[in-house]
Formats: sequence, C-alpha cells, structure tokens
Amino acid sequence: MKTNETTTHTLVVDEGKAGQRVDLFVGEALGLSRAKLKKLFDAGAVKVGGRPAKKGLLVTAGQQVTVVVPEERREVVPEPEAPLGVLYSDEALVFVDKAAGRPSHPLQPGETGTVANALVARFPECAEASEDPREGGLCHRLDIETSGVMAAARTREAWEAVRSAFGGREVDKRYLALVTGPLADEGEIELPLRHHPRHPDRVEPALEEGEGAREAHSEFRVLGREGEYSLVEVRIHTGVLHQVRAHLAAVGAPIVGDTLYGGREEPELGRFFLHARELGLKHPVTGKEVRVESPLPEELRKVLEKHHLSPTRP
Repeated sequence: MKTNETTTHTLVVDEGKAGQRVDLFVGEALGLSRAKLKKLFDAGAVKVGGRPAKKGLLVTAGQQVTVVVPEERREVVPEPEAPLGVLYSDEALVFVDKAAGRPSHPLQPGETGTVANALVARFPECAEASEDPREGGLCHRLDIETSGVMAAARTREAWEAVRSAFGGREVDKRYLALVTGPLADEGEIELPLRHHPRHPDRVEPALEEGEGAREAHSEFRVLGREGEYSLVEVRIHTGVLHQVRAHLAAVGAPIVGDTLYGGREEPELGRFFLHARELGLKHPVTGKEVRVESPLPEELRKVLEKHHLSPTRP
C-alpha cells in the first residue's frame, strides 16, 4: 500500500559515469529494479537540470539528477471476503487453518490472496502485532503448497513471546507426510541444510562448517504402511526452509507429489502431501500449554483412502 510520503535523491554525475544512460545511472545509484525505474520515468519523477528526463538521455559529468521516490509501506490489505478457518482464538493468540495454495503473507505492497490478508480483516489488531506489518501478526510461515495450522498474535508482546519460543525450539511442530521409499519405523535426522547454489528455490544437505549451512533437526515415526507408501508424522525442532521436504528426500523417502525433491507424482492431488497437523506452545499470558490441531484436508484424505492408509494415530 502506498503512502503520500516521498524521498528526494540528488545525484551528481562524476566523470566515470559520463556518457551513461540516465536510467542506468539512476538504477545503479539507487539500486532500483527496471520495473521501478519505468514507473519513475513515466511519472516524470526523474529530472535532469530541473526538467523531466527520458530514460535514454545520456548524462554528462557534473550534471545533477533529482529522483523523487514514493515510499512504500509493507502493509497488509484486509480482505473481508477471503475465507479464514479459525481453529482457536483468545485475547492474545489466533490459530488459523491455512489451505494449500495460499501464501502465508504478502511479499509485495498491495498483494492479496494471502493468509495475512484474511487475518487482519477479521482481527485488525494483528496488523500492529508483528514488527513487519506485511506479516499480519503471523509468528511463522508455511510453504504455499503446505496446509495446516498457523499461529498469529494479537499484541506485540504476544508476538515477541511466541517468536522467541519458535527461535528457542520451544514450540512442538508436527507434520503429516505421505512418502515412498524405504524408511525405518522411527528415527532422527540431524542434517544441516543450505540453499542450493544453482537452484535458489530449494535447499540441499550441507557440511556443518560449510558456507550457508544451517542446523536442522527432525524426528519421524511411521503411522502406517501400504506397499511402497508410508504415512509419516514428522516433528521438527528447527525451522529451516523446506526442512521436512529436504530431510525426508535426503533419507530416501521423498514426499509424494513433491517433484522438486524427487517425490513420486500424484496427478489427481495437484500439490505435495505435507500437512502441518499440530502446534503446541506455552501461552504468552497464562503460561499454560496451548495445543491446536488442524484436520486433514479432504484432498489428502482421499489420497490416503486410495492407498488404503488411515490418518489416525496408532
């Protein structure tokens, strides 16, 4: 969401930049994207010698270039019509049920269709709870294709306490995943992860001392088996990007539908089979344990029925 506030930058062309196109000069100086530069030039916000400049103008040494840049605040746009499944709420916390295919919160100003958009429409105070307004009070994230329970705060004090609990490994986070491949009945996976150097949208195992390596610790137990398929409960103690997906793939049991990590395709599903089933944490006000569970979505239940498996705990 844009505000009426602006920042004016005055740039002086040095001899080393003489002869450069003004749009390239401004982009390098201010670190702006091509899309942002186009908007500025279209709006006449870039001036050379006091006059609006065209982006193809070549600058000369000593020229002054002024750029008026609108400030953009990362606020969440409330969406009253967006569905929001509330699993639990009190004066400090809200636990919501995230559907697969919905981002947790906006990344761009004005973006809609996220859990945070629906959350702040129903609980406006959540917009002020998190440090970054775009998070809408959410205390953590889930991948777009992952469904399940998410925790949000209604006050800054509650948000800070719950965020600290996540960082301190004091939150019990349990997932359900359907996998294929050989897998022990239960076990632990302590395998550091890092962003893949050639594929920034995924992570890979890393040496503990390797560049970008982050500690990652997961526990798992098999709830049921049928042929090559296993339904697994995974408890994660850390919160690395794609941790459950990467850890299961690393031990030879990738998640069904997760083709990014080598999972077997399940064409009728349209997503990978990963569900954030349960969150347990210490309430930031009462100090008592709060444990909230998300029911398995119908599309995942149908996949289990197809493979003759049950989501109930043994």
